[in-house]
Amino acid sequence: MKIRLETLQHQTDALCAIEKAFPGMDTMSNDPNANYIYANPLIRYRFKDKANIDIKMETGTGKTYVYTRMMYEFHQKYGLFKFVIAVPSPSIKEGTRNFINSDYAKQHFSEFYENTRMQLNVINAGDFSSRSGRRNFPAQLSEFVEATRQNANQIEVLLVNQGMLHSKSMHRDDYDQTLLGGETSPMKAIAATRPVLIIDEPQRFPRGKKFYEDIEEMKPQLIIRFGATFPESTTGRGKNKVTKVDYYRGEPQFNLDAVDSFNQGLVKGIDIDYPDIPEEQANNLYKVKKAKARELVLSKGNKEYSLKVGEKLADIDSGFEGNITYDGGTDCELSNGLVLSKDMKLIPGTFAENYQDEIISQALECHFRAEEENFLRPNSGNNPPKIKTLSLFFIDSISSFRGENNKKGWLAKHFEKLLTQKLKKLISRYEMAIDDREQEYYSFLQATLRSLQSEHQDVYAGYFSEDIGSSDADIQAEVKDILSNKEKLLSFKDENGNWITRRFLFSKWTLREGWDNPNVFTIAKLRTSGSEISKIQEVGRGLRLPVDETGHRLNQDEWQSRLSFLIGYDERDFAEKLVGEINNDSPIKLNQKELTDDMIKLIVKTRQKTDPQFNEDQLLDDLDSHNIITRSNKFKQNIEFEGKTMSGYEALCQLYPELEQRTQVTKGKVRDRNSKESTAVKLRKQNWLQLKNLWLQLSRRQMIKFDPSVNQNAEIVARNVFNDSDNKIFVLERPQMIHQEISTDENIASVSESKSDFKREYLTMNYGKFLKILAKQTDLPVNLLNNLMIKTIKRLKGNTNYINEKTLSNLIRTFNEQFNERIKTSYSYVPLDFSGSTSIYNAKKHEFVDSVPANVLGIYQSDSTLDTSYLYDRPPLRYDSADPELKILQRSYGPKISVFGKLPKQAIKIPRFDNGTTTPDFIFKIEHGNKKPTYLVIETKAENMRLGDEQIRIIQQKYFDQLKETGVYYQMATSEQEVHDLISKLENGELN
Repeated sequence: MKIRLETLQHQTDALCAIEKAFPGMDTMSNDPNANYIYANPLIRYRFKDKANIDIKMETGTGKTYVYTRMMYEFHQKYGLFKFVIAVPSPSIKEGTRNFINSDYAKQHFSEFYENTRMQLNVINAGDFSSRSGRRNFPAQLSEFVEATRQNANQIEVLLVNQGMLHSKSMHRDDYDQTLLGGETSPMKAIAATRPVLIIDEPQRFPRGKKFYEDIEEMKPQLIIRFGATFPESTTGRGKNKVTKVDYYRGEPQFNLDAVDSFNQGLVKGIDIDYPDIPEEQANNLYKVKKAKARELVLSKGNKEYSLKVGEKLADIDSGFEGNITYDGGTDCELSNGLVLSKDMKLIPGTFAENYQDEIISQALECHFRAEEENFLRPNSGNNPPKIKTLSLFFIDSISSFRGENNKKGWLAKHFEKLLTQKLKKLISRYEMAIDDREQEYYSFLQATLRSLQSEHQDVYAGYFSEDIGSSDADIQAEVKDILSNKEKLLSFKDENGNWITRRFLFSKWTLREGWDNPNVFTIAKLRTSGSEISKIQEVGRGLRLPVDETGHRLNQDEWQSRLSFLIGYDERDFAEKLVGEINNDSPIKLNQKELTDDMIKLIVKTRQKTDPQFNEDQLLDDLDSHNIITRSNKFKQNIEFEGKTMSGYEALCQLYPELEQRTQVTKGKVRDRNSKESTAVKLRKQNWLQLKNLWLQLSRRQMIKFDPSVNQNAEIVARNVFNDSDNKIFVLERPQMIHQEISTDENIASVSESKSDFKREYLTMNYGKFLKILAKQTDLPVNLLNNLMIKTIKRLKGNTNYINEKTLSNLIRTFNEQFNERIKTSYSYVPLDFSGSTSIYNAKKHEFVDSVPANVLGIYQSDSTLDTSYLYDRPPLRYDSADPELKILQRSYGPKISVFGKLPKQAIKIPRFDNGTTTPDFIFKIEHGNKKPTYLVIETKAENMRLGDEQIRIIQQKYFDQLKETGVYYQMATSEQEVHDLISKLENGELN
């Protein structure tokens, strides 16, 4: 399989925010070195914090993609061609290198920037060493520094981690060669190129500290920081001490925080679990009182226990099984690799092998529960692509995994035993399978068991820091698969059609950062992480949304994905801490005593998306009329609201639920073993059965049949586009070719510039590729396009320089816009002879499903009263928007409404003429006594509809118009009152 990068909306929003915040180019400078051929062009406000940009993006949302594409954009628009990426660690550096150099990334970006090549130069430890005894610069450093603007199609990128950046090799100036004709210091040579500098994980580069000083020494014109966490700065002391996040301009220029990432479904949901232990063991708890290089002091109750280096924990308590000793050192480690810190809690029972077996066993249950769903893809239509399922285990030590003399460690043996038992149970269950997909899964399971029992199994693999430089061929093959062969790990079969069974990975925190694989569905911690690192960072390796076997990224509307995170009993408060971290990431802090300005601004800004006239005065008047706040905006404590006594703050949240929606992670996004929140909503089958006759029609697949005039319209539009009457489609792309000479006048050196003949140096592209892409993106015949191009080039006096990337983009965009507008009603739906499964209906069994994932009904939930006519169990209600969706659901309806409810995403799958499918939001069944019932289908939109909403209305209207004879009435609505009025008219027979 090949991963297919797709531009996601939030990534486009981030790029737009960067473009908006970019200070622009300094074209009026008198600097004599402005056009220095080895350096970037000059940027306005260079070297000043007011020019720098902060982009906050949560783990797993694609910040590496954004800053990579940003470099292409800056090069294309501004001629910037030298970038430095600073990352905190070698593992993150390796992850960045793998992405930028991957074939799938190069292929993706070449579609937008065809003639542009990105040269990635990576500096590693040891690159400065030389066998000859001469002190030379690494070739990749020379490549970066001495590249010139004359190669207008190449971007130079230098990738370096903070340890390397701070090293003596980067700062010394006694090398035996020079750069740029005179520089002997790497840092000074980089500074001479006037780079744009990208910082990944900015919290690891706080201002005023040594690593940031290294950043400043490179004299970047512009710094752009990307991360989920930013450093903090503190001013004042004692009561006057103030700590705040240190943003360059006081706030990030783009903020995709953890709350939005989880609530918008941009990352997986999380289930956290741990094996329980008897109360007696749980109470047998030791606390780290002191951890020093040579001594460990534990306390229990009023007693203290001291251990020197090399002494066993079992000498204190026999519950600490095995031969775990205190190793001490600067990290204060146990022999199993656990880093100790003051006040850390240790429960002996969690160190036992049988307890780790419990975690492994639960992890395998979670893995195969997800794997069966991902492989079989029930209720996802006909033969949907499979999803490879991976699991990641963090373990105590390499010796437990890899024993001595190439033998398996005890942990590997236990894992194989438990995995073998699970595989045999599953194989027994599927050996009588009749369904084709189930038979295929049976074959996959058999292949897994055969490999596991072979001499060189390929089912699980490990990667540890000790593996670097290993001479063992099998170990190196495992490491290569884990670190570099992402596409192989995501594939089911190799080029010969053999099953690829590897899907269980083991590490000792080495894969905690930098490495990612979107299809990790289970993470099991067989050891506590020790230090108080971010909980979001710990789950980060499994947050990314998965890809299917075609390489397509599956959003939460297409396929609900959750990460199972297995921990030990000693971290049982993990879910609570994780939710706290997510909510604390919101820039707005809720105050339950007073309505703050930030809370007002958030409510008003959110409401204005659906009601542009809404303002602060309207909000305060509404709260005052409900007796919620005082004149000083304090919340009243006990008020009567909708028949209940509650605080003013609670009433505010009921009136304006968006306040908590935008500042707190939605219930069910993170669950632990004690959580009562379900991620599935149960259908009331008796109510859905009232829609059975209608659903037999809706489940029947439909084909779009275009009118005979469509091909003629396509040709008319194409000819009109190629005519280019306003001369905006066929354009020339100019390279920035500059010739520079250094001259000396009165002992002052200056740079003089002359431009080369641009008429011979336009950027163009291969004509065959130009036609191929154009035909693919427009569905127009190649012959037609070729004829139109020949006429156009003749009109342009034979100038083939117009055959370039910009012209291609203009042609595709303009044709598709005009063509779609012209044919949006020039087609009809033709029923086919088979039905298809949807999110709500199993076509094979001809019945409704028992439940649906909660997120396909809505990402938010609200308490509600019981309503027997509703299509699902309630409370709670699931919804996506407070207005009008929640208001429609909370409204009471008369006895003529026998059933009603929200339709899950992909419940009907109406084909769109411009590709994809659509499903409306609500359905109401209206009874008319002995007469045929009416079905009201509603699509809800905000009053200020977005571009494309009208197109959806036209598509859905056309589809449901063909069902009018069966009593279906369709309408787009922007308020609950509009829906109520429609129902009244249908009940009274006023609408046909």
